Amino acid sequence: MGNPLLDISADVDKDFLNKYGLKPNDAILAEDKHKALFEELVSKFEEEYHAGGATQNSIRVAQWMIQEPHKTATFFGCIGKDKYGEIIKQKAKEANVDAHYYQQDEEPTGTCAVCITGDKRSLVANLAAANCYKKDKHLDLEENWALVEKAKVYYIAGFFLTVSPDSILKVAKHAAENNKVFCLNLAAPFISQFFQSDLMKVMPYVDILFGNETEAAAFGKAKDFETEDIEELAKKAQALDKQNKKRPRIVVFTQGKDRTIVAQSDKIESFPVLKIDPEDIVDTNGAGDAFVGGFLSQLVQEKPLGRSVEAGHYAANVVIRHSGCTFPEKPDFH
Repeated sequence: MGNPLLDISADVDKDFLNKYGLKPNDAILAEDKHKALFEELVSKFEEEYHAGGATQNSIRVAQWMIQEPHKTATFFGCIGKDKYGEIIKQKAKEANVDAHYYQQDEEPTGTCAVCITGDKRSLVANLAAANCYKKDKHLDLEENWALVEKAKVYYIAGFFLTVSPDSILKVAKHAAENNKVFCLNLAAPFISQFFQSDLMKVMPYVDILFGNETEAAAFGKAKDFETEDIEELAKKAQALDKQNKKRPRIVVFTQGKDRTIVAQSDKIESFPVLKIDPEDIVDTNGAGDAFVGGFLSQLVQEKPLGRSVEAGHYAANVVIRHSGCTFPEKPDFH
């Protein structure tokens, strides 16, 4: 469950970032000052459209890694009744994802400007319709809740905390009560900085926590962990209070091209990522989402943890060779 957005990606220059006060590797929500950014992106640069939104990307990748049966992955989110909404529906269908959108006509489908400079990406999300997801109008409906009850593993990116924390909590509590796996992603530094109370309400239900090194640092700062060491941050996040004691929490922090850190109750492991020639990197947008998708594809098949991390590294390695969170027809993961 998350924010379905249509990604509008383009290669831009430093001046463009400076003009709109953007950092090269960041994710923010659009403000009034960014209104013109979307128009300028489309008029000045060569843009490409991709079905995006962090959670939806991960679910598409997980389904791609699994291949058959189709529709092993279900996705909830809110879109508008418009052209972009239809594109998103089509992309989900092509990805064999069982998408159930809440469609409303007050707000247009959300978009995300992906401003690429070299191998960095700055994301500006205009949530629009994605912000209109309503628990009582969608999640609580009998036919939709039945899909939640049917699932074994749940994944929601922290971005959705800005939209419907109540929906997240309902799913998270269901997972804990039924000893199922609930996964959350720290998503972006601003989530830990500005939505910490909502994040910490969900944290006791989190069985697997994902994040990258900048998100981990922001989380550690918000929690006064008094360390910048990624392994220490992972250990401390792992040890936070937890509801379902049958499943010790697992924390997975990626670090771009550096090793991925995994913390479990009694140990810290690190896994090397797959090597890639910098010249083969087309676009790092979606690398983190792809990692999660690869990881989830093995998790639902109850493969060992190390195998899930390998699949995550594989999926990320494929996606960064393409523009947007896109991939070839079939995976080549052995």
